[in-house]
Amino acid sequence: MNLRCADKNLFYFAAVMLYTKNVIYVYAIFIYVYAIIGTPFRGLATYQLCHKIKGESIIPDIESVSTHLNIFLFLILVNSLLSRFAVVTSPISPAPGVSSMYFAVAFMIVFALWYGIWGGISAYLGCMIGAGILADMPLSLNVVWSFADLWQVLIPLMAFAYFRVNIRLRTKRDMGIFLLFGCLLNNFIGAMWGALMIVREGMVPWTEFFVTFEGWFVGNVVTTLVIVPFCLKYITPYIQQTKSYVHNYWI
Repeated sequence: MNLRCADKNLFYFAAVMLYTKNVIYVYAIFIYVYAIIGTPFRGLATYQLCHKIKGESIIPDIESVSTHLNIFLFLILVNSLLSRFAVVTSPISPAPGVSSMYFAVAFMIVFALWYGIWGGISAYLGCMIGAGILADMPLSLNVVWSFADLWQVLIPLMAFAYFRVNIRLRTKRDMGIFLLFGCLLNNFIGAMWGALMIVREGMVPWTEFFVTFEGWFVGNVVTTLVIVPFCLKYITPYIQQTKSYVHNYWI
């Protein structure tokens, strides 16, 4: 079968997501990384990406688009795997899809600050797949409930952009804004949203609301404090040297 590059990439991605159902994490990541290296996402470069402004033909950097689409798909996969692993290893009973040590959120925040809106949307989809679909959560609830992870990464991304925070947290001001918007407020809103959604849908009784919220919030704050500052301070310099890094926070 002669597949186009884009078709091959999507085929590998779909195959990997099937493997995650059986929790074959390492093998799944290997397959998808190989797919990215062997078949870059150039199939999406079409004439529709070209347009005219004031009579001049403007052709976007197709290689940049290809790079970010590959990163986007890869982040969905990674976030799905991390979410699934966190939910399996430290579940909060009786709340489905909720983990008392949801370390996935820390990486989701870092990915959003590195890759902008690509990282933000991948957090939502990663939660939907890893903590929702693979946890057999009803789709009608999953679509709304997964916004919890989107709030948890979108709030720090917006705060960093608005206050022009140095992503490497060089000053006390940078660290203070991170603690407020990237650790406390975002996780509070995410935990509140997620706990309310599953209680409202009857998945968890109201008597268990506080237990669910507390476990979600405390676990997220701990993992965020441990992982995010380290990644931003020491790994960001290397990420900033790559073509995939988003310099203007969003795209």
